[in-house]
Amino acid sequence: MMSSAASGLADNLSSAILNQDDPETVRAGAPSYMLLLDSFLEGDPDNPQLLASAATLYASYGAVFADDPARASRLTTRARNYAQDAMCESYAPACGWPDASYDEFVASLDGVSGKQSDYLYTYGFATLAYLRAHSDDWNSLAELPQAEALFDRYLEIAGDDVDGTVHTYMGILLTLRPPSLGGKPEEAREHFEKAIAMSDGRDLSAKVEYAKGYAKLLYERELHDRLLGEVMEASPYADGLTLSNVMAKEEAEQLMAEADDYF
Repeated sequence: MMSSAASGLADNLSSAILNQDDPETVRAGAPSYMLLLDSFLEGDPDNPQLLASAATLYASYGAVFADDPARASRLTTRARNYAQDAMCESYAPACGWPDASYDEFVASLDGVSGKQSDYLYTYGFATLAYLRAHSDDWNSLAELPQAEALFDRYLEIAGDDVDGTVHTYMGILLTLRPPSLGGKPEEAREHFEKAIAMSDGRDLSAKVEYAKGYAKLLYERELHDRLLGEVMEASPYADGLTLSNVMAKEEAEQLMAEADDYF
């Protein structure tokens, strides 16, 4: 009963945060709930749903609100560890992922089924947050192919329940490196456009990442300005997207103000 109540609280908390329109409220309040989830896991450390909820909250906070690089590193590392434990509890071969080679990792992904797709998605999200927080570490960037393979597998098994934001994540992964170092900007463009289409344009962060990751990378000023202009004019309010949309609008304004210096 306690485990069920804790999982329900985690789900409701996630929804409340995603629908909050004041980022500073989340910045100030979320750490208390991160500690609360930690306390739940002290009593139920093998609960994959709780582990996934904690991973999502830590990854989101570390990627968005942690201004200090060292703090972002710690928070996203904890997020990834929680996500790893959630996968390990739901799919035993995942327990060996931290030490697996690329070929071993990809082979193991073949056994992940639709019933584990949510945990795989969480692991991918936490991994992306971790890699962005450690983008100056070449050892971390070497993991990008594994992350791409992970999201590819998620898209194969998620079926009708696929979360469209995975296309934004794929776009980000494929543009973290320039083409000369293995980046795939044209594939990224397809993913960004799919993310926008699947949300009917309501996910403003997809447009910001598209402008920031693709348009800036290839110096496409017209596309860059069009995407950011659409974000700045749009309403941020959409179920499950309000917080990210508010922050996307703030980032769009900043990117537009800096555009003349960049292009």
